This record gives sequence, C-alpha cells and structure tokens, in this order.
Amino acid sequence: MLFDEPLPFIKNYVSQLSEAIKTICPEKQLSRTQQYWLSFCVMAIMVTNSVCWSRFQKVGIGQYRIGALSWMFRKSRISWESLLQVSVCMILQRYGITEGNIGIDDTDKKRSKSTTKISHVHS
Repeated sequence: MLFDEPLPFIKNYVSQLSEAIKTICPEKQLSRTQQYWLSFCVMAIMVTNSVCWSRFQKVGIGQYRIGALSWMFRKSRISWESLLQVSVCMILQRYGITEGNIGIDDTDKKRSKSTTKISHVHS
C-alpha cells in the first residue's frame, strides 16, 4: 500500500501530542515540519509494520529520501522524553486506565544467531 498523506486520525493524534507538550513545556512543542514528519512516520510504521527508513521511502511515494528521514530523526530537536511521556499519558487517559504496569518487551523479535562480533549471542 502506498500513501502520499497520513490518515486524519494520525494527524489529529500528532497535533494533540504537540498541544500536550506545549502545556507541559512551551519551548519544547513540535513545529509544523516535525508534526508532519512524525505523522508520516507513524503512518509508515502502520503500513509497513516495521521501523525501516528504506521501506518508509518506498511506501511514501518518494516524498522523503532515506537521508532526510533519518536526518530528521537524528538531528531535529524533538524532545523525545516529553513525546514519550505525553503519548503514554494520552493513551492511558483515552482508554480510562488508572492503574497498572507498563513493560516494553521485544523478545518476540527474531535475532540473528550467526554473528561473530557480539559475544554470547548463542546463549
């Protein structure tokens, strides 16, 4: 599936993120370019089911080059800590979750067992 613009609910979510960040810390709000880039990346993650700049470029119908996508991720001054905190709080509020534990686990991902550069990979 190819797309040239993120879906409205993704744009809405990202704009709500920006507003929430602005209320916490006004100098760390997302710019329009950052909001558009983040919307594009969320949409690309949903479409490709991965976080891969090469795949993002392919499904984005050439809107971004790999270098531009990764540059924005590495060099833009997005407050990733605020973004994660606000995003989790928004999701918890949306679904009315008032207590529980959050665990980030990626053990279901297949890993290479044939590398020689990392010790103890086989165990």
